[in-house]
Amino acid sequence: MTLKSMTGFARADGAIGPTRWHWEVRSVNGRGLDLRLKLPSGYESLEPLVREAAAKRLKRGNVAIMLSVKREESIAQVRLNPELLQQVLAAAEQVRAAVGGSNISVDGLLSVKGVLDVVEAEESEEEVEARTQAMMASLEEALAGIEAMRASEGARLRLVLLDLLHEIERCVEAAAASPARSPEVIRARLKEQVARLLETSSAFDETRLHQEAVLLATRADIEEELQRLRAHIAAAREMLDTTEPVGRRLDFLSQEFNREANTLCSKANDREITRLGLELKALIEQMREQIQNIE
Repeated sequence: MTLKSMTGFARADGAIGPTRWHWEVRSVNGRGLDLRLKLPSGYESLEPLVREAAAKRLKRGNVAIMLSVKREESIAQVRLNPELLQQVLAAAEQVRAAVGGSNISVDGLLSVKGVLDVVEAEESEEEVEARTQAMMASLEEALAGIEAMRASEGARLRLVLLDLLHEIERCVEAAAASPARSPEVIRARLKEQVARLLETSSAFDETRLHQEAVLLATRADIEEELQRLRAHIAAAREMLDTTEPVGRRLDFLSQEFNREANTLCSKANDREITRLGLELKALIEQMREQIQNIE
């Protein structure tokens, strides 16, 4: 199994004897697998088979499956209701005996609703089974089509995500190589900040001064965030090459990406690192939007 999208559409037609049918399968994004079936009256028995077939091929997405059926010619039978006919005859005889009149006409008897009905011929079990198997074969064709479409879209999404990961990695390495992180620049910045602290209090002791300097240096250190972002990039690339559905895992990982980018921005005390942090957040948001469509 390759990376797959959750968006797709497919259709398939089939026929057996006078019966023709048409399947349509559509899918869009979803948190889990939500199957919505629309089957015509008389074909409700297909529902468990349809659900089983769809669940074997699709793992996530809101999936709508519709079946339409048409009979090219009607196979009808004329059916007489003998019990009702006897009741009508008896009633007619009572009326004729009471009021008189001519003999009862056959046309009149047959015109009574229910005495004579035209019904569809009943199918044998073998015919029903053959039609069911043919319909399910057509559904498998449609499901294979939507699976192929989702795989094709997934391949495109994989390339988009790899490009975004490359840009995220570029920002991470640019932040890591920023001159603002050099010891000399950090030392000069700390010296300036400590000088401002001394201006606010003439009784600032050396111990407190050392503590404040260490605190300032710690707050400005983004090395841990950079290392975690590198680890997340490696994990994302590994997931994109897996053979299992990874949409949920990638969604969770995108949240971790965003958390590290937020921390990096909050620690940044340099304009360039702040800019890179904001660019990171924008790239991660684009990645998260693409991930929402992955199975």
